[in-house]
Amino acid sequence: MPGRKTRSFGSIRKLPSGRWQARYRGPDGLLRSAPHTFAYKGDASKWLALAEAELLGGKWIDPDAGRVPFSEYATAWLDERPGLRPKTLQLYRYLLHAHLQDEFGSRTIASITEPDVRRWRADLLSGGVSPVTAAKAYRLLKGILATATEDGLIPRNPCRVKGASVEKSPERPVLTIAQVYALADAVGPRYRTLILLACFCGLRWGELAGLQRGDIDTERRTIRVARQLPKWPDGRCSSLRPSLTLASAWWPSRR
Repeated sequence: MPGRKTRSFGSIRKLPSGRWQARYRGPDGLLRSAPHTFAYKGDASKWLALAEAELLGGKWIDPDAGRVPFSEYATAWLDERPGLRPKTLQLYRYLLHAHLQDEFGSRTIASITEPDVRRWRADLLSGGVSPVTAAKAYRLLKGILATATEDGLIPRNPCRVKGASVEKSPERPVLTIAQVYALADAVGPRYRTLILLACFCGLRWGELAGLQRGDIDTERRTIRVARQLPKWPDGRCSSLRPSLTLASAWWPSRR
């Protein structure tokens, strides 16, 4: 056929538009075309050489496997992780909805490229999203696409921005014991115990907010942590019931 040349692996043909198309038959017996045409015949030949190397090296990926919508795959990814803490799962769902869905939700896994990821992260930061939240969102995207790579849907993870997963928060100042008591006195009797427990017992905010009168045993000097009342990123509060733990309460003398 005019304009067409057969090779030992695959074939290259010139289209009526003047561009070149590269095709080969995959191990599944189906005829596979390059995802785009080429301006030069040599570029089409190079693409075929890479495809042949992937086949011979056992690294061939079915180009149809990655045509899974990102939103569908990400939802399944979360559902398949029952070991996640409820608060972590809630955070992941929030990040997916708030920062990943608009950019990647309607796209397929295979269509997400490294430039796409870099541009998305840059848009988050320039749009006012904090570096810590951007790092959490990037880490979630990277985890989802890492699993897609392991599942054989894509040849490699496009999340390759160095340092993008690292959360860099400034070190918080630590109050002295005298300052803790001054703060407790300043807030008044209603919240005084809350301040003291937060500083001297190491309880988290959700654990403190979930405490009830019956959880505190002044005779045994213990606190029963039976529930948490965290505040989610969207502003809602809900009760969680973790496994029971005991935290000893102690109040150092004023200094």
